[in-house]
Amino acid sequence: MTTTFDIAALPFAALMGVEVTHAAPDRVEGRMVVRPDLCTAGGILHGGAAMALADSLGAVGAFLGTPAGMRTTTLESKTNFIGGARAGTTVSAVATPLHAGRRSSVWTTRIEGEGGKLVAVITQTQMTVET
Repeated sequence: MTTTFDIAALPFAALMGVEVTHAAPDRVEGRMVVRPDLCTAGGILHGGAAMALADSLGAVGAFLGTPAGMRTTTLESKTNFIGGARAGTTVSAVATPLHAGRRSSVWTTRIEGEGGKLVAVITQTQMTVET
């Protein structure tokens, strides 16, 4: 079952221009235009922006899998940077759960540039907490 997700609920992701294109408890997909203000010197996507994209998508998936009255927060995140993405291009990301338990979930997000070039692989742990 696909759920719509309003990115406005995540103000930083909205500021970066993250667009969630598919949201379900077992898979979240999104994309982001690599703007110059999201880049390092040389016009390459900043690692922090890549990590924030992945964190946002993993958080959406974790949240969609939590019971009512609960929320999630990131406990840990690890990123492997593989390649770059130039300003003016679009990166796509897919987050899927490796583990979805009552108190935590672990998500892997693959970020790819145009043409399917792998940019980064991020693994994060989300903790479920009461609101």
